[in-house]
Amino acid sequence: MPAEARLLAADLETIGTPGMWTISVVVLLLLLVLDSLLTRRPHEVRMREAVGWSVFYLVLPLVFGVYLWMDHGSTVSVEFFTGYVVEKSLSVDNLFVFMLLLAAFAVPAALAQRVLLYGIVGALVLRVIFIALGAAVLQSGTWAFLLFGGVLIVTAVKILRDALGGHEQEVDISSMRTVRLLRRFMPVTSDYRGFRMVVREGGRRALTPLALAVVAVFATDIVFAVDSVPAVYGVTEDPYIVFATNAFALLGLRALYFVLQGVLTKLRHLNHGLSIILAFIGVKLILHWAHGIWTWLPEIPTLVSLGVIIGVLATVTATSVYANRRDDRRDPDSVSSPAGR
Repeated sequence: MPAEARLLAADLETIGTPGMWTISVVVLLLLLVLDSLLTRRPHEVRMREAVGWSVFYLVLPLVFGVYLWMDHGSTVSVEFFTGYVVEKSLSVDNLFVFMLLLAAFAVPAALAQRVLLYGIVGALVLRVIFIALGAAVLQSGTWAFLLFGGVLIVTAVKILRDALGGHEQEVDISSMRTVRLLRRFMPVTSDYRGFRMVVREGGRRALTPLALAVVAVFATDIVFAVDSVPAVYGVTEDPYIVFATNAFALLGLRALYFVLQGVLTKLRHLNHGLSIILAFIGVKLILHWAHGIWTWLPEIPTLVSLGVIIGVLATVTATSVYANRRDDRRDPDSVSSPAGR
């Protein structure tokens, strides 16, 4: 095929039939309704409950991946599992920011899972929008791979610079424009009122701190959607697989938060690993674009990508554990905190 023809817009190949999309969306909505019912009564989540739901949401993508292998072949299945691992690793960083936001707004433990649910729903909506935009950009020409690759490399450099500089991940509520805007137009109560986000006080409507926390979570969802969607498009060009990986990775976040709550602060090298993964996928995308012009340039197979991603995550987990143990031996009272975005 001539190089010029490779640069022309082409229809994206997808396994997502109308029936598969319909079933996937219906199942997704049912799971979200189930989550909403589980969080309707304010209560502190016990470890047994959190672990049970975390296991459930880890089994679901495994079953789906096996179905893809049997019905669509190993290539599609490997693309799904690779994209899922990428999204899950990025979602752990997402969880850490959620944890900081919940602490910054002093969200009561009984309301934490409802705030997380709102954050997950917001993330899903934003991912769907970005997936659709990404598909449209890819259809306009292979230059989109160069764009996505550049975005990921720039993001990776920023994350790595912050991590190497020792900047701790923090949340400054006063600097968040959305929160400042809400406080400017509506008064805010001094205390939480259960699940209520708007109340009537002194004859006028007022927001509760819960509303501010939810808006802050939505604002951070936008930031994470910018790099997570291009990252999965670096693994597969199928919009349905991109959607499935995002949905499966996000669904279990609420339960996973309570399982990893005490572990997240100990993954001090997580963002070092995420920067390497994003840079690797960025290079993969650029090579894919360049291969369409200079066919002698190699492309990185998806199976190799999966191996690299798992290897990086395993390495940064091991180095984090080693660093924590080393610091504990030096100073038993020291508390590790990861550098982040």
